[in-house]
Amino acid sequence: MRTYVRLEVVAYEHMRRRFIAPFLLVGAMLMSACGSSSSPTVETLDLFVDDTTVQSTTPVAVTTTTIPLPLSPIVWDKCSPSETKGIKCGTIKVPYSYEDPAIGTFTLSLKVHSAEDAKKRIGSLIVNRGGPGAESASMAPDAGFYFSQTILDHFDIVAFDPRGTGASTPFVDCVAEYDSYFASDVTPNTPEEKLALVDDARRFNAECEKKSGAILPYISTIASARDIDMIRRALDEKTISFFGFSYGSELGAHWVNLFPNTVRAAVFDGAADPNASFLQGGLDQAAGFEGQLNAFFADCATRETCPIYNKGKPEEIFDKLMVRLERDPLFVSSKRTLVNEGIAYTAAVDAMYSDSLWPTFAEALADATDPKVPDATGLLALYDDYYQRRSDGTYDNLLEAFTAISCIDDQGATTVEEVDSYVPQFTAAAPRLGAYFSAGYNCALWPVPSLPQVEVTNAGNVPIVVVGTTGDAATPLASSRKMAAAMDDGRLIVVTGNQHTGYGTGKCVNALVDNYLVTLTAPKDESTCS
Repeated sequence: MRTYVRLEVVAYEHMRRRFIAPFLLVGAMLMSACGSSSSPTVETLDLFVDDTTVQSTTPVAVTTTTIPLPLSPIVWDKCSPSETKGIKCGTIKVPYSYEDPAIGTFTLSLKVHSAEDAKKRIGSLIVNRGGPGAESASMAPDAGFYFSQTILDHFDIVAFDPRGTGASTPFVDCVAEYDSYFASDVTPNTPEEKLALVDDARRFNAECEKKSGAILPYISTIASARDIDMIRRALDEKTISFFGFSYGSELGAHWVNLFPNTVRAAVFDGAADPNASFLQGGLDQAAGFEGQLNAFFADCATRETCPIYNKGKPEEIFDKLMVRLERDPLFVSSKRTLVNEGIAYTAAVDAMYSDSLWPTFAEALADATDPKVPDATGLLALYDDYYQRRSDGTYDNLLEAFTAISCIDDQGATTVEEVDSYVPQFTAAAPRLGAYFSAGYNCALWPVPSLPQVEVTNAGNVPIVVVGTTGDAATPLASSRKMAAAMDDGRLIVVTGNQHTGYGTGKCVNALVDNYLVTLTAPKDESTCS
């Protein structure tokens, strides 16, 4: 089940769907399945301070802040010549395992955008743009694309590449080319087609284990949440602020849950339900994307200028195309895969992140159904946009890291048969997109066992602001409400709109969030912004 949402990285030229949603929705790849949340356990931790190993003999609950984290300084270095003025670049060592630091350490890459008004500076704001699997250090030099001038004046923007991602080393690396792994028929009708999907997952997983085996067991969200506290201590700040977009909200929620006494303020924008099982999270997303697809059809049906207006029945164009592409994929280039049903579904999902992409998707559907010369170039372009394919045909490691983090956080189903057993639930939740969301066997066949889920409940000692958007397919508003409810004092801001995440879309939401971060005056719960 594709319980993942996108390989989305900020696109400066668009500023449309800017953040990676939790559980990227990638080709026939991940399988989400049921897995119930479990309460945190009591464990004995090996702790080290300045490379000295210390044995802790007192059992410590992982949800408390009594765990003395490793001390490690930030090593500052020169930034690349292209970095913006006012940016500091560095690395920090963190243990592979906080439970067994004797395994060794590796480095996280981080960058800091210094507060632009020294007189107004409050402290540091640690930020994450989503994923899981997205590098986030670039948010420092690109801080102006993410945050208002108020935030830039008052805070040092501290951005780091979470373990396994970006320039942190070692990082997850699996394959260089995606088409042969993620362009398969995602609705198999024959044993051969089904075997091809399973084989794709096995091949991808084998490459991940071969190239990234050493880091794979140590890149959980819980470990990254502990890294946040490592960075806080290195910055010598008793309390610190956090801003997480999309999956960054889940990372932030676990940090708040683990270290409530260190939280000055936290904002979770485009927040998922932190306690949803892999299966439930997938079902929620399938329904969310289906809802936005229906909204796209409804919008098109009101305008004769819509390229697939079809006398007010644009959904018929889409449905007929899916049937045709499963039977007869379209050729675009000898250097690329044929455009089949799976690629078209990926294009649809890509376009549902923001209504700013709806016209592009409508044009792509019209081109692909042209009775004279069907052209699937537009669908392939949206598919490539979803996977963040560069113009030279290369990719970064976002998809690989996303898979590895998602699977270790909650593997869900552990057999192919269990994956298949959930298909009816997906098609019931999303008649058009459900089969697409349910396809994929990577996590079921993943070589590293998943970790028990840690419940987030009554988290934090201060008000936490959660932003949810009414037309957010990736993190539906109902999920954001559950995130707010999981906080001890969650304050939800509801933004009206058809896009993923809400901050930056208008003065109302910016004012509420900025005022909270600067003055610690939290908005009323269920505040609304159009």
